[in-house]
Amino acid sequence: MPRLSVNIDHVATLRQARRADVPDPVAAACLVELAGADGITVHLREDRRHIQERDVEILRQVIKTKLNLEMGLSDFVVKFALKVRPDLATLVPEKKEEVTTEGGLDLSRSTDRLSEVISLLHEAGIVVSLFINPTPNSVRKAHKLKADFIELHTGLYAEAKTPAEAATELEKIAGAAMLAKKLELGVNAGHGLNYQNVREVAAIKEIDELSIGHAIVARACLVGIQQAVRDMLKLIGR
Repeated sequence: MPRLSVNIDHVATLRQARRADVPDPVAAACLVELAGADGITVHLREDRRHIQERDVEILRQVIKTKLNLEMGLSDFVVKFALKVRPDLATLVPEKKEEVTTEGGLDLSRSTDRLSEVISLLHEAGIVVSLFINPTPNSVRKAHKLKADFIELHTGLYAEAKTPAEAATELEKIAGAAMLAKKLELGVNAGHGLNYQNVREVAAIKEIDELSIGHAIVARACLVGIQQAVRDMLKLIGR
């Protein structure tokens, strides 16, 4: 069964709504670990809409599992990552006007900057993942760019309106995961996964880890974050 990395961005979203000190995403991360999760994911966006540099710096010092830093390609964020040295850096596309990440990296365009950042991160001993759409072409290009992992974007599967649409998208995810393993890439997956749709993705044996955030934090508002994490772990067979 896949590991579970919990994205705690939206704990920080609630805090930033009032520019307050609580809820503290670092405290949430500690509870998430105690509940049995295998890692913590945070996205330090350029607009700082939720996670702040302070959060990442403290998380790097206190969590006992694995820190996955989602990040764009700006000079500041790259320099910050090189200083903090997360266990995994997941490179994602980023647009100021989006509510959340809308899709995988566009690897059909020039990838010179992406290649440069991957090299810098590797030189610092940081494992690199690329957030990509589940297509064979994207998987092959990620391999060519010398990524260590890919994270398959599961958004279209999560947003499917009919069982047939969901089955089609699930097949794409499974096919991309299988190809990635043949190319000796680690495989993560995430975006839009929740308590209703996660079982099918978790059943894909090539997937190493699921990254789930919004659904867990939303459930945590009602049942507490440790119970929300345990409920998700049960669904993915952990």
